[in-house]
Amino acid sequence: MPKQLLAAAPRKAAIGDYEERQLQPNEVKVKVEYASPKHGSELAGFRGESPHTADYFDEEWNMFLTREASDKETDGGFGRWNLGNQWVGIITEAGADVTEYAIGDRVCCYGGVRETHIVNAVNNYYLKKVPAGMSWKNAVCFDPAQFALGGIRDAHVRAGDRVAIFGLGAIGQIAAQMAKLAGASWVAVIDPIEKRREVAIRAGADAAFDPVNQDVGLELKKATGKLGVDVIIETSASEFALQSSLRGLAYGGTIAFVGWARAFKGGLDFGREAHFNNAKIVFSRACSEPNPDYPRWSWRRIEDVCWDMLLKGQINCEEVINPVVPFLESAEGYEQFVDQRPDLSIKLGVNFV
Repeated sequence: MPKQLLAAAPRKAAIGDYEERQLQPNEVKVKVEYASPKHGSELAGFRGESPHTADYFDEEWNMFLTREASDKETDGGFGRWNLGNQWVGIITEAGADVTEYAIGDRVCCYGGVRETHIVNAVNNYYLKKVPAGMSWKNAVCFDPAQFALGGIRDAHVRAGDRVAIFGLGAIGQIAAQMAKLAGASWVAVIDPIEKRREVAIRAGADAAFDPVNQDVGLELKKATGKLGVDVIIETSASEFALQSSLRGLAYGGTIAFVGWARAFKGGLDFGREAHFNNAKIVFSRACSEPNPDYPRWSWRRIEDVCWDMLLKGQINCEEVINPVVPFLESAEGYEQFVDQRPDLSIKLGVNFV
């Protein structure tokens, strides 16, 4: 039987079997070559900390409401939950109604880390063709790229701006590259993990700071002649990073808060720089509709632009996907590199080849 990566219990991953169903006329079967999980929202569920467990976000009310008792999963879905976000593979079978794809095509889509996928192939926007020359690592960064671009746009990064990126997971790494593409004159990156700072510098960032050993807000002011940076993209969702952002931000500057935060427990004081410096904080989520620039921009337009940038190589994700582990070692790899030792990774890759 084919195998997949599962969340077996809180903070415990495992390789398990699954049964393949019959292919429908509108579907294709794909043999997966590479895959990658999420290190943010998926990790919260893996740790049993997701706000969606006890509550749900109601689209009509635009607020979290308490789930009915009958709607709550007492086990959180563990043992059935296929971990993973995106994959790249080769089509091995195609249904009779499929005309846009052919056996042998390399494609990318959303889905868990597993050996095969059966997906709709008729008018499926998310089943992307991966042409020769496009890196699989770029393809599986389609999801984080959207939230990076959303933050860049929501913060109104303009040519000549000085920009700082807090948090150098996949979203932050890509946001730093996008800030340069948008015309930023100076891009600083901030992360406690040296490996992540080094990758961002090699990708074009101008300066890097360690928030554990440096007063980052003060360093940003020093580097900009006491003015501070015009824009900050905050992807770590840390209250301490947000406080440092407020210290290093220029008067009247903008912070795009991209990270998915949990309840803050301390370290944030709006009575200090935030109160004196006319700071603006924009909560940025690329997939929330309508887009702040609706009707000109939408989530779909953000998706289109991101795929085009990744396809053309304007964004380089070769070092963002790091490390890459064999599929049969992916359970241990997920526990170590995603959950326990993020200092050893940026975005985990899984290799089936």
